[in-house]
Amino acid sequence: MATILPSPPKVGMVSLGCPKALVDSERILTRLRADGYAMSADYAGADVVLVNTCGFLDSAKEESLEAIGEAIAENGRVIVTGCMGNEADTIRARFPAVLAVTGPHQYEAVVGAVREAAPVPPSPFLNLVPDRDLKLTPRHYSYLKISEGCNHRCSFCIIPSIRGDLVSRRPDAILREAEKLVASGTRELLVISQDTSAYGVDLRHKTWPWKGHDVRAHMTDLARELGKLGGPENRPWVRLHYVYPYPHVDDVIPLMADGLVLPYLDIPFQHAAPKVLKAMKRPANETKVLQRIASWRAEVPDIAIRSSFVVGFPGETEDDFQYLLDWLDEAQLDRVGAFRFEPVQGAAANDLPGAMPEEIKEERYARLMEKTAAISAAKLQAKIGRTLDVIIDAADEEGGATGRSKADAPEIDGEVQLRDAQGLAGGDTVKVLIEDADEHDLYGVPVAA
Repeated sequence: MATILPSPPKVGMVSLGCPKALVDSERILTRLRADGYAMSADYAGADVVLVNTCGFLDSAKEESLEAIGEAIAENGRVIVTGCMGNEADTIRARFPAVLAVTGPHQYEAVVGAVREAAPVPPSPFLNLVPDRDLKLTPRHYSYLKISEGCNHRCSFCIIPSIRGDLVSRRPDAILREAEKLVASGTRELLVISQDTSAYGVDLRHKTWPWKGHDVRAHMTDLARELGKLGGPENRPWVRLHYVYPYPHVDDVIPLMADGLVLPYLDIPFQHAAPKVLKAMKRPANETKVLQRIASWRAEVPDIAIRSSFVVGFPGETEDDFQYLLDWLDEAQLDRVGAFRFEPVQGAAANDLPGAMPEEIKEERYARLMEKTAAISAAKLQAKIGRTLDVIIDAADEEGGATGRSKADAPEIDGEVQLRDAQGLAGGDTVKVLIEDADEHDLYGVPVAA
């Protein structure tokens, strides 16, 4: 007589915020899957819905609250986790029906809340451990979190109060995870943390054995080992995010020249005017930064530098803002994002004098984006006629495809739109002749290698 298996409870997930939060969501779902839970792609099919919140800015908090409200309206059984989970009283005051609230990277607490809300029927056929972590990104690229927390105390940021001080993972543990990802089809590793350059400081840069040799808990050493995974014929793209411009970042540039790491740096400069940087409690030697950018480009001409900036910071004068625009003219950054300053509960910057009216923030934001769009357009125009390596993200049956060059991170940078791209699939890497460009994207056609 056949055994009728009990139906496992289904969990839905709404994941908000940055890639670091997305990794948290993947880890939570992996643990739940190991417990025998199934996943639901919609509210209707879920026995319980997890909302992984963002709490970095007030606008992000409001988006998180809206997501919680939608989940309650559509499903009714909601567990809240993530960065805004530290404000449980605020969440419960607005949504008293939430089943549980936990803070960031509190995986066991989240799993425990799900177990209580929707227990899995005991069954040896349901309580299985998946052979690899569940992923919320396409198969061909993966975020690789190397540390949690941050030791900086920037005046506009509350991340340390939410996620704590820097806690680095052991390099051998990171490399084992990366090796499994590459073996299962990952073609691009996106290295993330709150401060990638500080990786290993808390471990005093100790070494751990890996594949017959020792690897130091240090950004440079870790990046070198990641670039060697898969062997010469199957090396993944390794992309570094959230890199503060410490002096040892210079040591990563030779790895780019050798092809072990992508010629790409995501560096959150935030501003350039010395007075504003001081008020932000950020490094303020902007002249040296320009010199270093020039030296990086001398060694790796194709290096792409992306950054983000805050406009309308308290006390920012028109001269300060013009200083930033002039600095951008000289720096010629490849990719730029900008944020209008928002007071965030608990941030020291809220108490600084000289708060900017919203209309000035908007006007400066528009001017900065116009400036950086013009720089981006000129840089992309210069790529017309070149042949670039492109990783494919999506392809259709009509021969169209979308991909990214080594200068483009998923979701945040531009894309390469392809024609006559029959037979390609996500994760393929092809040579593409660039035929056209606009402010943000490239257009081309695959060519024989």
